[in-house]
Amino acid sequence: MNPPPNFNRLAGFYRWMELASFGPWLWRARCAFLGDLGACRHALVLGDGDGRFTALLLGANPAVWIDAVDASPAMLQSLLRRAGSHAVRVRIQRADVRSWQPSSPPGDWPEDRPIDLIATHFFLDCLTTGEVQSLAEKLRGVVSTSALLVISEFAIPSGCFGWLLARPVVWGLYRAFGWLTGLTVRTLPDYGAALRQAGFTLIKRRTWLGGLLVSELWSPTKAG
Repeated sequence: MNPPPNFNRLAGFYRWMELASFGPWLWRARCAFLGDLGACRHALVLGDGDGRFTALLLGANPAVWIDAVDASPAMLQSLLRRAGSHAVRVRIQRADVRSWQPSSPPGDWPEDRPIDLIATHFFLDCLTTGEVQSLAEKLRGVVSTSALLVISEFAIPSGCFGWLLARPVVWGLYRAFGWLTGLTVRTLPDYGAALRQAGFTLIKRRTWLGGLLVSELWSPTKAG
């Protein structure tokens, strides 16, 4: 297994890189389904970067407690700073998500119910399809039957736009982040197939920029 990419050096200006490249669109993709998450009480946020979505979720849902997992200590510290006074409702875990194992809340952790929300924004593209499926299988075993999985990702739509614009953009992003962080993945995973194989069902989907950006809401597949 290759070491995880090192995003430490990007923690201080990650937001500005994002704005310079895609303007407000990545943020809009992250926020697409925020209104559906009000009933969630125990969230698992994977690879939230500098923590802007975590801070938004904490502010919008005063009852949610969050486990935040990231391989970058600098990004985790940025996440806690952005959480501000809500940081008491956050437990950070520094880990490579490929080898990470879900753990029970500590004794002083008030939210001991099963995880009912998983959020991952522009993170699964750092994994291969097989790694996404392995992660999804672990997650499927710890979430509640009514859990929600919210995802934002890049995509390559079919047709001329996909071939002429989206594919070169994604190619360029992989090369840039490979150089900046050591990321070795070079193609988008088929995370949809991986999630379905692991027992999740797509329930909502939105797209931006001609399908280059997608936001999706998934839930555990109902038995029967």
